[in-house]
Parts: sequence; C-alpha cells; structure tokens
Amino acid sequence: MINRRKFLLNFSSTFVLTQLPRSAHAKNGIIHYKLVAEAADHTFYPNAQKSKLSLYNQQCPGPTIHALKGDILEVDFLNLLDEPTTIHWHGIRNLNDMDGVPGLTQKAVEPGETYTYRFPLRDTGLFWYHSHAQAWKQVAKGLYGPLLVRNVNDEGHHRDVLLVIDDWLLDENEQLQLDSLGSLHDWSHGGRHGNFFTLNGSSNPEIVVPTSGQCKLRFLSAANARIMKFELNKKTPMKIVAIDGSPCAPFIIDELTVAPAQRYDVIIEDSSQLAELTEISTGQSLMAARFLTTKNIQTNYNISFSHKPWYPPPKIAQAKIIDIHMQGGAMGNLASAVFAGESRSLRYLAQNEAKLWAFNGEIGGYGLTLADITRGDTAILRVWNDTRWRHAMHLHGQHFWVNSKEFGEQGRQVLRDTYLMQPSEKADLIFVADNPGLWLFHCHMLEHHASGMGGIILVT
Repeated sequence: MINRRKFLLNFSSTFVLTQLPRSAHAKNGIIHYKLVAEAADHTFYPNAQKSKLSLYNQQCPGPTIHALKGDILEVDFLNLLDEPTTIHWHGIRNLNDMDGVPGLTQKAVEPGETYTYRFPLRDTGLFWYHSHAQAWKQVAKGLYGPLLVRNVNDEGHHRDVLLVIDDWLLDENEQLQLDSLGSLHDWSHGGRHGNFFTLNGSSNPEIVVPTSGQCKLRFLSAANARIMKFELNKKTPMKIVAIDGSPCAPFIIDELTVAPAQRYDVIIEDSSQLAELTEISTGQSLMAARFLTTKNIQTNYNISFSHKPWYPPPKIAQAKIIDIHMQGGAMGNLASAVFAGESRSLRYLAQNEAKLWAFNGEIGGYGLTLADITRGDTAILRVWNDTRWRHAMHLHGQHFWVNSKEFGEQGRQVLRDTYLMQPSEKADLIFVADNPGLWLFHCHMLEHHASGMGGIILVT
C-alpha cells in the first residue's frame, strides 16, 4: 500500500502551469530538442536525501516537449547510461523506424552513442516518451517525460495543468530498491508496485491553478504497474474531454482510474473550488497534491475543446478478426506454453526463462507474430483476458476503438491506445491498419511485457 512515510510530513513544493511558448528552436516546421539519458540525483521533497535515478536531462519527469500539430519533431538523443537504451514515443502514430523498440524497429543506442529521432506530429493531445529497453527497469528508474501537441489556435493552453503520476519502491534511505527489480513474484502477479507516490516528480506538491473559471487537468501515468484512482475535493465532478490524447464526447465522473501509460484530459468548471487531489486505490485516502490559485491567469475563462475524436469508428463488415487468448501468471490456468519452438511447463519457463505469460499458447516476444494485415484493412483484435489479473493493453503505431468497461458496467465507445482489461474480460479492439510496419501489442504493466505478454502486428 502506498504510504507517506514519516520523513515526508510537512512537505510542499510548487509546480507551475504548463509553460508556453516553447523553448526549443523551430524552423520551417521543425521543432528541435536534445535529450540526454544519464544517472542523476533527485530529491523528492525539500531537504530529502538524494535518490539515485536515471533521468532525461537531469529532470524528473523529463522535460516537457511542446509542439504544434503538423510540426516535425526532431530529437537528438545521447545515451550516457552504462547500458543500451531507446526512446519510445507513446501514443504517436509514428513512422515505424522511429517507434523506439530495440531489436524490432531500431538497434539499441549503446552507451556513449547518439541517435536522432525525426517524425511528423499528426495529432494534438497529451502523449509521452519513455525508455523501451528493459523498460521494467529503466522506466522504474525515471526514464520518461511528457509530450504535449496543441493546435496553433489553442488559446486555452495557459489553463492546462499537467499531472504526471508515478509510484516508486524506496528503501529506508530513500533509494530505489534495486534488488527487487526482476522479482518473479511481481512479474507473475500485478507487477512492480511502489511504496512512495509522486506527482510531477515531487511528493505532495502544491499545484498552481487559475483563480477562477475553467481549467484542464491533464493526467499521465508513468507507473510501472500500479493502477491508480483519484478524486477531487471529496467527489468534485470531473468532465473527461480527451482520452489518450484523442478528444471524446464529454462525460462526468467523480472518480478517475488511471492505468499505466493512460492519459486523461479533465475539465474543472471552477478552478477556485479546487482544494486537493487524493489517491484512493488502496481504500485509504492519500494526499496527492494541494491546489493553489494564482492571479496571473485570466479569470472566468471557458476552455473551448473538440467533441470529435480524431477519426470515427470504422465499418466492421469486412474486418479481419485476430483472436488473442491471454493466459498465465499466478493462480492462472496456463500449465505449459511454447517458447523458442518447444513446449515447456510454466514452472520450467518461470524458473529458467523468467517467462510467465502467453498469447494463444505461446510465450510472447518480438518473434511472435499475432497477425499479418494489409495496409488499409480494418482489423479487430478480439482479446480475451483469461487471467486473474488486470492488464493495460497497448498497441503501438495505431489507435483503436473499444467498448470500454473502464467507466462503469455500461460500455462506452472510446478511441484510445491503452485499454485496461479486467480479469476474464473479452474485448474487441478495432482499428484501420493505415500505418505500415512492425507494431508491438503488449501489456503496459511492464513486468508482464518482459515476462511474455507481447506480440507483433505486421501491417504490410
């Protein structure tokens, strides 16, 4: 269970509203950034001991990348870690060779080497970037950051409030518990859960919001595996207006569940009423942040937003159906699975290969092709979560429509890139395969992916 720890009492810090204009150099529609991955010390609250992390540009989270729809983003990346790494641009309908999956779409960037990512930004919204090399370890150490893409005529961006949430597993000296990385218990259960919560890299920060009028809270979960749940001011209504970057038909909730890698844009009608954000997934209330108003933001402002998703649901009469039967993990029904061409017992696979999850009876990985689809085809990933655990299923390079059960028993058709599936749930993830390449489909509980829950969708 997340706890505050006695040495975190009486802490406060300030995180300002998302800042624009952009600090990067823009020329001829190219927006340029430099990112450096390296070991770094970070303090989670004033006068804390320095925690040893791995960060981009010595920042936790990494620097917010700002861009406009239609820009070409160019990022010069330098790896100063002592191990290979890459950057995945989560939620971006990317060029396949820029997707950042080592051993699939690019070679890993070795220590001391550089690599330039360069790709167009076709959609507005909140995205993020993170390591995709041993992500279960490197993301846990802090290698991630937000990416915000807006329209050129977006006049309400100054009322955006970015909330990057994460949990960390720290020892009594405020250092990451490294010995527990790779724990088969975590890999076979719900993934790596932390004991220490942060928002925007700090514990219990004070968040600046406008004095009055509407504001937009933009949630992003960088957690390895923990599924978090939030409420405002003891059930203040929240209007969801975008999911995983894409606009949606607005709807009201009083509790917001955010799985790893998911993003939500939430409109608050009167920011002057904001007092506190609490995390309630454990059944207890943990203070996540306090809100402070500022007189520097125009009051009584109404934010304009689109109700239209990026594209409508496709017709499915001629859709190609791809059955994906998810099995494995603790207390599951998977006795054996195929790995490297041989059928092995799950006990053998766990003890000798650290493999615990399977798609269609095969241990997943970059060598497991789930489907070969022709570009332009409509595809349905017919996914059955036949396990005892929840899974945040993410598709690279495409977005899919799903009759989501995340907001109550009654389904809601939404467009997203990461869907939280409940145990025993069956769901159709529907998309038009308009982006060619080798695209990963995997669980974003990063320990589940590392231990077999992933495969490839080939679009030719």
